Order: sequence, then C-alpha cells, then structure tokens
Amino acid sequence: MLSATSAPVVEATLPVVGANLPAITDVFYETMLGENPELLHLFNRGAQATGEQRQALAGAVAAFAAHLIGAGPGEVAVEHLVERIAHRHCALGVRPEQYTMVGRYLLGAVRAVLGDAVTPPVAAAWDEVYWLFAARLIGREARIYGEAGVDGADPWRDYLVLSRIAEAHDTISFVLAPADGGPAPAFRPGQYVTVAADLPGGGRQLRQYSLSQAAASGCLRITVRRVRGAAGAPDGIVSGFLHDHIHAGGRLRLSQPYGELTLRDNDTPLVLISAGVGVTPMAAILDHVARTQPGRDVTAVHADRGPDRHPLRAEMAANGSRLRSFRSVVWYERPGDAPGVRPGLIDTAGIPLPPDADVYLCGPVPFMQAVRAGLHRRGVPDERIRYEVFGSEQWRPSPEPATV
Repeated sequence: MLSATSAPVVEATLPVVGANLPAITDVFYETMLGENPELLHLFNRGAQATGEQRQALAGAVAAFAAHLIGAGPGEVAVEHLVERIAHRHCALGVRPEQYTMVGRYLLGAVRAVLGDAVTPPVAAAWDEVYWLFAARLIGREARIYGEAGVDGADPWRDYLVLSRIAEAHDTISFVLAPADGGPAPAFRPGQYVTVAADLPGGGRQLRQYSLSQAAASGCLRITVRRVRGAAGAPDGIVSGFLHDHIHAGGRLRLSQPYGELTLRDNDTPLVLISAGVGVTPMAAILDHVARTQPGRDVTAVHADRGPDRHPLRAEMAANGSRLRSFRSVVWYERPGDAPGVRPGLIDTAGIPLPPDADVYLCGPVPFMQAVRAGLHRRGVPDERIRYEVFGSEQWRPSPEPATV
C-alpha cells in the first residue's frame, strides 16, 4: 500500500508519467544497457529491436501504479502479473541486488524525460511505487528459487542432447538428459526452461522454451521453431543457433523448469487452444492427462499456416486416442488437401466449449488477445482462461474482433 504522502502524488502524476512511459523506458534501457553491457544477455535482441520489451516494462509499471491508487487492475490481476514476471525472472537467474540498479536507472530516466516536473516529492512517490513492486517480486522469486532447490547465483545445469527430431517446417525437438548422470528435474505440464546459448564468436543469449512432453520419460524435451525476422526484427539468434549447431551428442545449459501456465489439479473438461509453436505446452499437458487422467474430457484446438507447419500433430492425436473423450479441431490458413481441417483463421464461435471447461492458450499475443475476447463473448470468465506468452506482453484491453 502506498503511504498517505505518496498516494495523492502518484494519482496526480500518473497521467503524465503514463503518457511518457515509452520515452522513459527508452532512456532507461539505453542508459542501463549502455553502461552495463554485461546485462545484454538477459534481453531478447529481437524484442529490443522492435521495442516490444520496452513496452512490456511500461505496461507493468503503469498497471501496478494504477492498482496502488485504485484506478487499475484488481489484486487478482496484479498477482497474476507478479507471478508471471517472477517465474520469468527466476528462469533468467535475476538476483535481488539487481533491483537496486534497475531502480536507480529507472528513476533517472523519469527525471531525464520529465525534467523539472520531477520535484523531490514526485521522485519520492515514484521511488516508493518501484520498491513496492520490487519487494513483491523479490519475495515471490525467493520462494520460487527455494521450491526449485536452486541457488539463484548459479541457476544452470549442463544437459546432453540425446536426439534431434524434425517435427515440421523450421521446427525441431531436442531430447535432453542431465550431463551429470542425475535425474531430470520434476516439472508440471505447461512449464518451460531457459536455454543459455553460448554463441559462436562469444556472447551468451537466454531464451525460454516450453517443455513439450510430460515428465515421465526421465528426460526433458523442447521443441524449437526457427524464428524468421519480420517487421524490422532480426532472425532469432538462439533458435537459429540451435537449428544450425546443436545435434545429438552436443551439450546445452538449461535452467530448472519454471512457469505458471500449469495444469490445475481437478478433473474439469479441458480446452487447449494454440497457434504455431504455441502447441508445445499443450502437447505436454495432453501427454500428462493421457497418462494420469484418461477419463478426462479434452478438446485440442490449433491454428497454423498449413499442414507442413503444424508440429507434434501426430503425437497429439496419439495421446488423444488414449482418452475416453477427445476432440481435435484444426484451422489452416493454407489447408491444401489436408483432410478434416477448417480453412482460414480460427473462429472462436466454432470452438467446442464444454460447460465449466478450463481453457489454456498459447501463441502469438494478438492471437491470444483475440481468442480471449471471443471466449469472453461466449461467457467464459477470466478465471477459467489461462495463457502463456513468450516475448513481451503489454497490459491493455483485449480487442473485440469476431474472428482471428
């Protein structure tokens, strides 16, 4: 809770700070990364090139400040935001002491952009906002590290690549086992790991990839689509490295599994909705349910460009066949002569929705925003919609198109 002194200051200045957040975050990133280039490995270069990462920070700061003065998202939504960020930070090995550096550069960016408007009371109020947010994240991250049995100062473990499997156009699975001979970590279906890629020529980049198989084989599996640059973004550095340089017998460094898009412990009907390589956490969830709850009702919905782009389709069908009740609905933009699929973009009105189903989403942000809006129109409440985002996510209202 904001102090009585800071609350009216934040309420009065939130509109101007919010209006200038893009400029503030530009200055923040340019200054912090320019003076501390060793932090560059924590950031996705593609997201930095397009500004997505900076917009994500702006959205989180604005949402939390608005929440503190009762003008923004409620506590449940903020808890969801904190949980998502905390898991991502743990996957990157973020440490509590780094928050001091971030706070210093962030407040410095506010002063640089707003100038004389940042009086001492304004600076103190926004410093309080930042540290309230940071304290919640630091506390949650400490608990997540503890639950994972990880020392955040050294969060990585070496893995051997047991096999490399072509799944679809530009999409490969890697089956991995701990190089130390120990057991693979337990994880919950829907979680991800971070790959710490040591690139040719030096430098390290970190990327998260969903585990695409249930925790039953004694190994971990990730399924990676090569990212092709578009709209000003470069090609994916890490996905390209994995496709071009990592083969059976190679090694990778991975984090423990993290993420909060995990299967709830109940037996309600499931609707798994994905697009593109967003199918990977859904594949792990379906695999787990087929092994542990074969009587559960599951509907798998997927959208892709065409049959050659659809990863893990045969495996999903095989796992679905082990269930008492399973439906698969597929949309292809270019269906060709693929049997049993619907042409064009996914239409949320055509998704089978059993009563009281839990819905899981994973795919590009615009896809998920539009599908979520369509589910809302069909009466599915937010508490029954769970989703995972890789890349950045702004806090903004969902659009309301009829289809996506």
